Parts: sequence; structure tokens; C-alpha cells
Amino acid sequence: MQPSTTERPDRRRWRHDGIAFGCDYNPEQWDAAVWPEDVRLMREAGVDLVAINIFGWSQVNPRKGSFDFTALDSIMELLADAGIRVNLGTATASPPPWLTTRHPEILPVADDGTTRYPGGRQAWCPSSPVFRRYALALVAQVAERYGSHGNVELWHVSNELGCHNALCHCAESTAAFRRWLERRYGSIEALNRAWGTSFWSQRYDDWAEILTPMRTLSTRNPGQVLDFHRFSSDELLDYYRAEAEVIRARSAAPITTNFMVTAHIRNLDYFSWAAEMDVVANDHYLDNRLADPTTELAFAADLTRGIAAGEPWILMETSTSAVNWQPHNIAKARGEMTRNAVQHIARGADGICFFQWRASAQGSEKFHSALLPHAGTDSDVWREVVDFGGLVGRLGEVTGTRVVADAAVLFSWDAWWATDADNRPSHAVEYLDQVHAAYAALRGAGATVDVVHPDADLTGYRLVVVPALYSVTNAAAANLASFVADGGTTLVTFYSGIVDENDRVRLGGYPGAFTDLLGIRVEEFAPLRPGADARLASGGTARLWSEHLALTTAESLEAFVDGPVPGLPAVTRNAHGTGAAWYLATQPDPAAYRDLVVRIADEAGVGRPAGAGPDLEVVRRSGDDRSYLFAINHGAAPAAVDAVGFDLVTSSPVAGAVTVPAYGIRIIREEAA
Repeated sequence: MQPSTTERPDRRRWRHDGIAFGCDYNPEQWDAAVWPEDVRLMREAGVDLVAINIFGWSQVNPRKGSFDFTALDSIMELLADAGIRVNLGTATASPPPWLTTRHPEILPVADDGTTRYPGGRQAWCPSSPVFRRYALALVAQVAERYGSHGNVELWHVSNELGCHNALCHCAESTAAFRRWLERRYGSIEALNRAWGTSFWSQRYDDWAEILTPMRTLSTRNPGQVLDFHRFSSDELLDYYRAEAEVIRARSAAPITTNFMVTAHIRNLDYFSWAAEMDVVANDHYLDNRLADPTTELAFAADLTRGIAAGEPWILMETSTSAVNWQPHNIAKARGEMTRNAVQHIARGADGICFFQWRASAQGSEKFHSALLPHAGTDSDVWREVVDFGGLVGRLGEVTGTRVVADAAVLFSWDAWWATDADNRPSHAVEYLDQVHAAYAALRGAGATVDVVHPDADLTGYRLVVVPALYSVTNAAAANLASFVADGGTTLVTFYSGIVDENDRVRLGGYPGAFTDLLGIRVEEFAPLRPGADARLASGGTARLWSEHLALTTAESLEAFVDGPVPGLPAVTRNAHGTGAAWYLATQPDPAAYRDLVVRIADEAGVGRPAGAGPDLEVVRRSGDDRSYLFAINHGAAPAAVDAVGFDLVTSSPVAGAVTVPAYGIRIIREEAA
């Protein structure tokens, strides 16, 4: 279940005929003679939504005051004539050399005070009024020209806002940060209290004394760093609003931008952005730096759906195979592209788009895979692309359905920023790692999970998992306690509830905001030394963390055998109202974590499809009168699910046990019971 979406009065609904199959197209990289062939091959593959003009600034605005839309006009008409809809970029993602040469003051400044120069992308400060003036003038030109074009299905503001330039420390950013702080706190006295500036003689007497958190000789003020993250997210959101306002005055088409809900980008609080989007869109690439990249993919898709308040969303960018920016850019195995894409569809995406159409011959991304690879159409990648296009064409009826989940994970960018601070009890404990570990245990147990904000309406969930929610407001803590009191079950993990929204420790014992709910009191943390583990009484292994935990009203269900706190509780359970609150005082090994989650999920009555587990994902999307069972096998052996209906993959009826081949997928339109 998901909280309802807060509707903006001017929100435009994105509409597409079926599941969108799209890509980024950068025709400016190719001779015009290639364009008709590209469009012909797009039709052959089944591509029906193309993003263009994403990085087109220097093409359409080659010098100050000069605009040339000749090439873009041609591409627009080629796509329209082929029946391929357009996701039109505003071209503002990276300023052209003429602009940064004329106005070097728009360049971003890093926390060491050095300027970052052109030659890459996003060489601009989000707070720069000069950059905004030029960028909005360009947006106005593009929107005036194409605002009423019948083939524009969607507007694409900038590109991956904040990917490289979210945190700027220039003079303009410093002045904007001060204005943001004054609006937030109202008085310098309130700011001093929030930041705890009595520590290390940091008390401010005037707003003009405040800087952005530049690099220091010692560690920085945690409250200042936390607020700078909040400011930076808000500043880029304000920039998005400015572009959207220009477009909205000139076009009736819906507007969005591509989020980066992924393991390595943390600078923007997308929960606060969601209401400004006509449709939520995300970019996600399989991250082979992680031990379990497909689980992270599933988590990112579930979080994107949570940001969208359960509504269908768009995967705006992904890859057919290797990317170009990881230390080891691993090519996908045959069929992996399809499995990855179907994972996103299963978890709520109504559009799957790839970066990019044709693999670049030059530039920083020339070794990034594409729908049309360097090898051309005589390649396994191309053949899989065409097959995938055929599958997408058969999935149109899934459009508009929603994912069914009765378990949730609470997630917060504020907690992420606050947890991963300069000084903390253990640098081995990082927020996203703890969220991923909890999510992996749920996925391994076969549960379908919504990932939602701590303030979300929790009504209807049976289980809510709270991993390492270090920073939490009183309202969010009360929200969880009310959920449990009304009959829900929660699992709260260590390092939760420790501080308030200003990173101020909640005194009286840990886990602070959750002590009464959990029926425990922790006197002191006891993190494990690097490389050291502890044993649990049940035979599992405890990693990273332990603590001096005492029971108040809870019961102990698992204990540490050795390590810093032998004999003390590692897992507790407390009755609260008509529900139950579990606490986990360590990070168990994956098998033990999964076993614990299975036990709690079964007690809570969480639905877990038979056969679902670490290798076999089983997710259901439902509408008013239809439901679809997605089964995705990541394992080397065939698996089985029970289903009655029609398989949209094989175009055949099924009844009873359905075999999902090794590394295969099945998508079943279920018959009504």
C-alpha cells in the first residue's frame, strides 16, 4: 500500500499508448545522412519514445543571441513522420564554451575553494543568476518553437540535475545559503541552537559570518553540513521549477526531469521533489561495484515507486550492457538486459528508456553500450533489443496497474546525510549499506516491499522495517508507534532514533525516539573492530555492531555469545498496543538476517509467494479488474511459480505450476479467482 499522491492543481498526466520503449538520441553526433536510417531501425526495434535535445545547447544556441533550430526541426519531423513520440529536452544540462568563457563566474566551486572548469558537463553553479538568465532564455526559445508541436509527449528539464554540481561553494551559493537559513530559522539565535554552535566557539552573531561547509582542518559542524545538503537539494529544485514555469506558460505537455535513485548519488531529497513532477522518472544503471547489483536494482525501483506515491513511473535511462564510468565496466550476459528491464516494469515502471540509441564514436561515453552498438545490427545486443521491443509491445495491458505490497521500508535522505557524517561511532556503518542489508533480507524472504518516507501513511501495511534511521523527527517516531499500536509489526535496526532533525542526540539512552516503542534502553554502543565478528546463540554471525542493551518491557529472543557484549540481547520483541516491535542490535550474516525476517514476516502475516526468494523474484501488479504476476529468475536452475492465466512472454495459457527457465522471465495475466 502507498500513501496517496498530493495533487498539484496544474499537474498534467503523462499518457502513452502501452508501455513506452524509449531511448536518448543525440543526432548532433552523426552526419545527417545517418538520421533516416536511425529512425527506420528505431521502428524495427519497436522504439516509440525518443529523448532529444538533452545536450543540444551549443547546437541550437551556438553563440550569444543566435539560435538555429534547423537540425532539430528535421529530427522532430523525421520522428513525427515515423510515429515516434518525443521527450523533448530543454538543452540546459551543460553550458556551451562561449557562455563559460564570457561568464566564468557561473562555474562551480568545490569545498576546497577551487573552481571546476568546463570540458566535462554541468559546469555551472545552481545558485548563479547569470546562468539562470541564459538558461531560461534558451528554454523560452525551445518552448516557443515546439510548445504546440503535436508530437511532443513529454518535456525533459535539463538532465540528471545535481549529478556533478549539486554542492557549490562559490560566493553566489554562500549568499543563497544564508538566505535559505534565514528563511528556515528566522533568527540567528535559532540557528545557533540548531547547530549547537556553543561547541568549539562557533557561535554566530550575524548571517554574514556564515559560510558554506568548506573543507576545514578539523571535522566540520554536523548541523551545518546537514543543512547545506538540504539547501543544495532545495536550490536545484527551485531551478527545476524555474524551467518548468517557462515551459508551462508555452505548452500543455507534461514536464519532468530524470532523478538518480541509485547507490552512488545522494545529494537530492527526491521525496521533496516528487510533487513538482507531472510524472516521476528515474535513471538507473546496474552497479557491478556492489556485491548484489540486482537487489540494489530492485530496491531503487521500489524507492522510485515510493517517491511516486505508488503511481506508475518512467525508467528514463538504463543500459543494454556495459556502462563507461565504473572501474570495471562489465558487459551484461545475454538475457540480462531483458531481466533488468522487466524488474523495473514489475516494480511499477510504465516506460523503459535506454541511454542511448546509437553508441557514440567519440567523447567521454564512447564505450557506453547502446541499443545500436558499435558492432551494428549483426550483434547479439541488437537481436535482444528487437526481441525486447516485441515483448514490450505485448505488455501494453499492464499499463496503469500498481504494485501490491504489504511490507514497507522507511527511507530518508535526511537520515542518509546525517548518518554518514565526519564523526560517528563506526565508519564501517553507512546508512545505505544498512538499508540495502534490510531490503536484501526482505527480498530474500520473498516479500514485495514499498520504500517510503518516514512520514508516509502506514495504514494497510503489515510490516514496516526501519533500518538505521539515525535521524528522525518526533512526528515520524509517533507515526511508527501509532502504526504498531494499531496492530502493525515493525523491525527497527541498530543506530535508529539516535538524534532529532537537527542532529541533536536524544538524551536518556538509545535508541532515543524508539525506546518506549521497543521496550529497551541502550547505555552505550559497542561497535566491532574492523574484520571482527561475534557469534549469535542461534548460530548466526553478528557483524559491525553490538551494544550494551537492557530490557525494560521487551523480551530477548537472541543473544550475543561473544564479542564486546557476551550474553546481552541481540534481538528483542516488545508488545505495543495490539502490535509488535522488534529490535535488531547488530547486522547478522545474510542467511541469519533472512531467517529473522521470515520469522517476523510470518508473524505479521506478510504475503510471500511460494517459491519467491533470492534468485526468483515474484511481484504482482494489479488494477481494478486485472492482475499480473511477474516471475524473474536470476538463477542458473529452472524455478516454478503457481499461476492460472495467460503468459504474455510465451503467448500461451498456463495453469498450475509454471516453469520459469534459468535466467528467464514469465509475466502471467492472472484469471480472477
